[in-house]
Amino acid sequence: MVTPVTRRQTAGRKAATPKNTDEKQGAVLATGSLASPARELTLEESLGAQIRQVRRRAELTGSDLATAAGISLGMLSKIENGQISPSLSTLQAVCRALNVPLSQLFATAEEQRDCSFVRAGPGVAIERRGTKAGHHYRLLGHLLNGPLVLEPYLITLHDDAQPYVSFRHHGIEMLYMLKGRVAYRHGEEVYEMGPGDTLMFDSQAPHGPEKFIEKPISYLSIIVYPREGE
Repeated sequence: MVTPVTRRQTAGRKAATPKNTDEKQGAVLATGSLASPARELTLEESLGAQIRQVRRRAELTGSDLATAAGISLGMLSKIENGQISPSLSTLQAVCRALNVPLSQLFATAEEQRDCSFVRAGPGVAIERRGTKAGHHYRLLGHLLNGPLVLEPYLITLHDDAQPYVSFRHHGIEMLYMLKGRVAYRHGEEVYEMGPGDTLMFDSQAPHGPEKFIEKPISYLSIIVYPREGE
């Protein structure tokens, strides 16, 4: 039983006030997620990233490029990581070794933030492994740059569609059911999904719709995986 003294002490306390509430709310609004806030790259970091990207596309190792440019591997590593400000003569030597004009590096030094907008309509039909099983894909967007590839699809399964549980690829996939009901297999587990249900999984395990419970069926499929060469 609570004593009167304890009640008086409790009643006399001031209510605790959260500290820095505005700052915390501001941080959440600024990022829109739990990801750390993004920052702009310095000129050195941007130039270094461009050099690394061109080198990898040319299938050159760091040692190959350093030797061709007449600089040490340690210096090239610092340049690619944006840790030093290389002289113009050094940059010219690197560009000659890569067979690209110096102006190209500076022209692309300003960071580009991709954005994709697709209007309502039939969209772009894409052929995938499930196409032969009657699975119809509509690509909802596409980004050209960045360390990750994101493939958002609207998938529709009509009356002619067949079950297919042998999808398997790198990355993470998320499904969001829009219409119909389906038994969807991932590895050894089967999930019965209806409108509003979400399934997210490692897509290296075999997966796919195992049984059509109610047609027509449509759902969003979003696949994310690292871009090659990043």
